[in-house]
Amino acid sequence: MRVEPVTEDVLVDRVVERVLDHGGGAVRLLVDGHPAARPERLADALTDPLRAAGRPVARVRVRDFLRPRSLRLEQGAQDPDALLDGWIDAAALNREVLVPLGPGGTSRYLPTLRDPDTDRSIRADYVAAPPGLVLVLDGTLALGHWLELDLVVHLALRPATLRRLTAPAEQWTLPAYERYAAEVDPEAVADLVVRADDPRHPALVVD
Repeated sequence: MRVEPVTEDVLVDRVVERVLDHGGGAVRLLVDGHPAARPERLADALTDPLRAAGRPVARVRVRDFLRPRSLRLEQGAQDPDALLDGWIDAAALNREVLVPLGPGGTSRYLPTLRDPDTDRSIRADYVAAPPGLVLVLDGTLALGHWLELDLVVHLALRPATLRRLTAPAEQWTLPAYERYAAEVDPEAVADLVVRADDPRHPALVVD
């Protein structure tokens, strides 16, 4: 195993190549990482190159599929175990998005479920997926929930970087990330692992 420094553009190209290697069917891609690693930034950067390669793209955020606040915060507003185990509504994300876009699915998906800030239902309409759709999903602590995915990119941070980049008000989340690393082991689960300690200089972990 070695680490290959790459530019941000090269990283995007590598991920696009992996998507295209899946063939012409729908691809369900997750970019997973701590908020400091900006998984949404990489997910956004993939959309135009994928479209340029002839693939329709849907951008969906895991944070739009969180459980209601009354359930998320049942154990308190700063419970790291609840953050890891109970914030994401994985059943809804599978049911409304990932399974319909998978083999034998209906090809009709819900782009968003609940506003994470207001905690209100978005009441979005279902969308008919065109052939060859690439779903680009971004999220945090998103693995280990049995999500139906085809390709996973994990933006990895060293523990020291994670502690340094976590704001004082968010330090309570660190035990959740420690459990995530130990129990889910996202670097072993992901198809592509990116060292993101310096977001200006990413590095791909390659075999």
